[in-house]
This record gives sequence, structure tokens and C-alpha cells, in this order.
Amino acid sequence: MTAARERVARDRPDWRERIVGWGKRIVLVLVAVAIILLIALAGSAFLPRWWAHRIGAQASGSFTGGIALGLFYGFVFMALALLALRWTFRKRRAWRVWAGGVIAALVLATPNLLTLGIVVGRGNAAHAGERTLDVEAPGFRTATLAGTIAALVALIAVEYLIRSRRRARSRLARLKTENRRREQETLTK
Repeated sequence: MTAARERVARDRPDWRERIVGWGKRIVLVLVAVAIILLIALAGSAFLPRWWAHRIGAQASGSFTGGIALGLFYGFVFMALALLALRWTFRKRRAWRVWAGGVIAALVLATPNLLTLGIVVGRGNAAHAGERTLDVEAPGFRTATLAGTIAALVALIAVEYLIRSRRRARSRLARLKTENRRREQETLTK
């Protein structure tokens, strides 16, 4: 009995070692938070301008081009993000799969999030991005919103059709089973 207790006490880390371990974890978390904040600050100053210029170069100042690009980016990237989320949360999965699915959906929705950052942003970069989009890709912001809403409505409609089809198949199978049972009852009478 005492030998077992001595072995447990020997294998258990000292309280000083546990404090040092927690200290290292806290320092790592603080460093990670600082790096994320620096990246976010740099991104908020750079990304809206960069994204507006990329879209402006694609639309070439054309109203039709701005609308077409907005509809494309809004629909395609929202649909991909929603499909990733649907796949992630459709079944019970491990939390790591859920976290990976959410990260994948955010990456897929990045073009729409960049446009949203320009629209709702309050900084100088967001205002510069708005001006750039107004001149080089008119109609892009509104068309992106329309494409996003269209993707959401389309995926809701597809989900409704899939579920109603499943219900209809199960109802048909139930009715066929009931019909066979009734036929066998009438044959046995």
C-alpha cells in the first residue's frame, strides 16, 4: 500500500512544475492573441483597398461587369460556404470536425466577407474601397448582396425539396406495406 502511494507521489508533478506549465500556456495564449490582433489591424488597413482594386480591375469600370461579378461572387461563395456548413453540421461529429468545417466555411466566404468589410467598415481603407468600387465596379456591392441572398434562398429550396422527397418516399413505402398487408388479409379470409 505504501509503495503504491510512493509511486503515485513520485509520478505526480510537483506544484511548482504545474505553475510553470500554466505560466507557459498563458504566455503562449497572450502571444497568439497579440499576433492575431496585429494581423487584424494590418488586414483592416490593407485588405479593403486591395480587394476593391482586384474587383475594379476585373470589372474595368463597367456597370454590367460590376453587377455580373457581384452576382457571381455573392452566389458562388455563399453557396460553397453554406454547403460546407451543411456537411459539417448534418451529422453528429467531433468538435474538431465542426471547428474545421466552420473555418472552411469562413475561408470559402472570404470574398463576401471582404466586400462586407468594405460596406460596413468605418476606417479609411473601407472608405477608400467604397470609392474604388463606386468608380471601377459600379453595382458590385448591391449585386453581391443579391447573389448572397439568391444562394441562401436556392439552398433552402433545395433542402426543402430533398426533405419533401424523402418524406414522400417513406410515405409511399409505408402505403405499399399497408397495401400488401391488406391484400394478404383479404386472401386469407
